[in-house]
Amino acid sequence: MRQKIYEYTHQQAFVKKLALMLIGVLCMGFFLSFLIEVNLGTDPCTFMNVAISRKFGILFGTWQLLLNAVLLLIVIKYDIRQIGPGTIANMVLIGYVADICRWLWSKILPKEFFTTFPYRGVIFAVAIISFVISVAIYMNTDMGVAPYDAFPIIVHDRLLKNIPFKYVRMGYDFLAIIIGYLLGAVPNIGIVIMALLLGPAISYVGKKLAPYLN
Repeated sequence: MRQKIYEYTHQQAFVKKLALMLIGVLCMGFFLSFLIEVNLGTDPCTFMNVAISRKFGILFGTWQLLLNAVLLLIVIKYDIRQIGPGTIANMVLIGYVADICRWLWSKILPKEFFTTFPYRGVIFAVAIISFVISVAIYMNTDMGVAPYDAFPIIVHDRLLKNIPFKYVRMGYDFLAIIIGYLLGAVPNIGIVIMALLLGPAISYVGKKLAPYLN
């Protein structure tokens, strides 16, 4: 871990990357709050975690932190290279930022904004595009991945090397969707849109950010 911290803090563009990573994470939580409220679909991890948190009556941010903490122990043991400042920021901030924002929306925004079209549709469209861009910014800083994202990498590298990683990741996300569905959540169009947009967005944003991160 000490070597990993040394590598990060001695990069020439460390401060820029740290700032962009934090902006990406905070924006992810902010826009995720809208996606959860309009209930038209999120990424598979959030879909599962929202379903679990509702089922057991705990804060979304608290459950997300607990799950990632357990997965973090596995990542530390088997592939510590995946861990960085962004790992901790992702674990701690996204869920609680989303919870705080949802509480604020319940106090200052009419409920109809999240339940009635066209408001619901407009909020969903803006939020999902903005969320995907925020994820792309976070990923392109290369400051560590969330334990949820690191886990399938470890499974692939240690157990399923002969299977292309994209299929391992697809199966992993599909399992998260199944768990969410079994706990009462209903898959929606947002999951499909997220799957289609995320890869191209990460690539595009990466090209745009490259000159500023070196």
